[in-house]
Amino acid sequence: MSQTSAATLAPDGARVAHVSHPGEASATIAAVIPPRPTPSLLRAWRTLRLGLHLAEGVLTVLLIFPLASMEARRRLRSAWSHRLLAALGVRLRVDGEPVVKGSLLVANHISWLDIFAIHALAPAAFVSKAEVRDWPLAGWLAARNETVFLRRGSRGHAKVVNGEIASILEKGGHVAVFPEGTTTDGRQVLHFHGALMQPALDAAHPVQPLALSYHDATGRQTTATAYVGETSFGESLAAILAERRLEVRIQVLPSHEAKPDTGRRALSNACRSDILAHLGQTG
Repeated sequence: MSQTSAATLAPDGARVAHVSHPGEASATIAAVIPPRPTPSLLRAWRTLRLGLHLAEGVLTVLLIFPLASMEARRRLRSAWSHRLLAALGVRLRVDGEPVVKGSLLVANHISWLDIFAIHALAPAAFVSKAEVRDWPLAGWLAARNETVFLRRGSRGHAKVVNGEIASILEKGGHVAVFPEGTTTDGRQVLHFHGALMQPALDAAHPVQPLALSYHDATGRQTTATAYVGETSFGESLAAILAERRLEVRIQVLPSHEAKPDTGRRALSNACRSDILAHLGQTG
């Protein structure tokens, strides 16, 4: 008896085989064919592109940044970040509100890719722990891309940092913070530390929440990009390269007006609630 077969994509990205016999209803074979891994040649190509792209970034900072205005540097940073995501096979999708000029961008934190996704959307000065400045290459690049370094536990230094942030906002630039203070796998949003909201309150500049999530080729949320726990950067990069296609989604949520008497705890809680609601999570 002759038979025909076909395969459909299951919700988890696997292919389920179907066999049909003439005159009979379609029957599903119990075995599920796993999704095909990213070909090794494609992974090698992406790795090569990444290396060349990093070299381009270093040369841009060395040769072009000293001659460029701040606005030009920000445009270069945004374009470079777009191309970095593309080199890794990551598509950027942005939905929601326009980004308000001179706003403090507040986002949940999942991966090191978050930084470049936000730069691609709206190049910003990120607030980072002071130790990053001493990292090989990454620290050098960060210092030349408006990064504001914060020494934790130092109230005196926190005042200096708040002044730097307020100055950037006053000039119409964006500052981005991850108030959780660490990364998660994307399936939860941790408590927001309100102290990072203070500069926006002092300068009376809007605070705009960004809800970040990562999705695989089937559209399902994935933890492949999560940079958590004891995961090394090399392991994280390998996991990203192993994915055929990824999509980072940024939902730009309505901004909050910030005034000195608003209260940073209330403001941070409101931003976290907005992000949780969009991601369909509960606090």
